[in-house]
Amino acid sequence: MVRKQTVWLLTMLSLVVVLSVYYVTTPDGQKSNMVNSPIEQLSKEKSASEKESKKAGETAVKTSGDEQFAQLRLEMEDKRSQAKEQLQEVLTSVSASAEEKSKAKDELQQMDDLSAKESLVETLIKSEGYKDALVRADGSDVRITVKAEKLSTKEANKIIQLVKGEIGAKNVAVKFDPAK
Repeated sequence: MVRKQTVWLLTMLSLVVVLSVYYVTTPDGQKSNMVNSPIEQLSKEKSASEKESKKAGETAVKTSGDEQFAQLRLEMEDKRSQAKEQLQEVLTSVSASAEEKSKAKDELQQMDDLSAKESLVETLIKSEGYKDALVRADGSDVRITVKAEKLSTKEANKIIQLVKGEIGAKNVAVKFDPAK
């Protein structure tokens, strides 16, 4: 029960963060329209305005890297939350065997440990002077995207060694995203 409340709380906090970022990044003129317009009409207006801007020869505005990182973090968190909920259902199930419950508990613990390690590595990378970092770990594979001005194999190797030391992953990929 406590885990479900925690997952619910994290989901709600994530939603608040996403809405806050969206609210802060929208132009002042559109804020008043958002309050009074239904969501469907906003999406229609957005797609129509994007088509008009493309016709006029303008490029559509892309989301900034910070928003992309936040969106990817939310997607990862949502997937993990769903997986945790399924494992919680196994734990609370009366029909599940003791072995299945034990396995589900171990998997939950591994997911929590992995999330903690990802956060730690992101913090360590940021402390190295990078603007932002996104760490995605799946078993023995770790993908890292770092906001940086320039690409350097020396810096990438340093990040890889840091990740291998903290997470112990076999396959580590580092991608640099130009900071804006």
